[in-house]
Amino acid sequence: MAPRVVGVVHSPRELLLAGRADALSDGALLSAILCEDGSDVGARLARAHPLPGGLWGLRAEDLVAHRGVGPARAAAVLASVELARRAMLGPVSERPVVSTPEDVVALCEPQMRGCDREHFWALALNTKNRLIKTIEVSIGSLNASIVHPRELFKEAVRSSAASVVVVHNHPSGDPTPSSADIQLTQRLVRAGDVLGIEVLDHVVIGDGRHSSLRQMGLM
Repeated sequence: MAPRVVGVVHSPRELLLAGRADALSDGALLSAILCEDGSDVGARLARAHPLPGGLWGLRAEDLVAHRGVGPARAAAVLASVELARRAMLGPVSERPVVSTPEDVVALCEPQMRGCDREHFWALALNTKNRLIKTIEVSIGSLNASIVHPRELFKEAVRSSAASVVVVHNHPSGDPTPSSADIQLTQRLVRAGDVLGIEVLDHVVIGDGRHSSLRQMGLM
């Protein structure tokens, strides 16, 4: 009987080092980040938080809730996500100009799509309305987010922002601003006036639709 030929099994790490990253699944890439070649942790993370939007809004506590993911591994995933975000943005001089609600949707909707909780972000802009940084202010519940102006503007000041645009999603799919959304926007505008950082707009993203509080005359 002829001997059976056993194919060579390459680990995610070996494929990455050989320039074969395209041969790896999302789960295998996560396993490589977690240094878990023989584990199913990466596959479980990929199933629970599928790309493209699943990993963008995760916090450390979301990651460590998974069996086999401790603080060190959560930090490795969060660092990789941040590197990807920075690579997408590029140098400040080449970053997108945010001047319309549609610009905001183009930047944020792919990452907010399919999220089952409200994510509230602020886009920190320079004097030419170019994006400096996306600030994740809070992650809330199915229909509400807890936003403290001090947290938003603390990061905006650190980023030397001239202005900000705030944006959040409605998991229900209906982008109609709630009374709480309107009241929060007015608080943020007042706080920004004190600090000299203008709040240009508040965009609410729904399912294929969006609302601009500026265009609706609500701020």
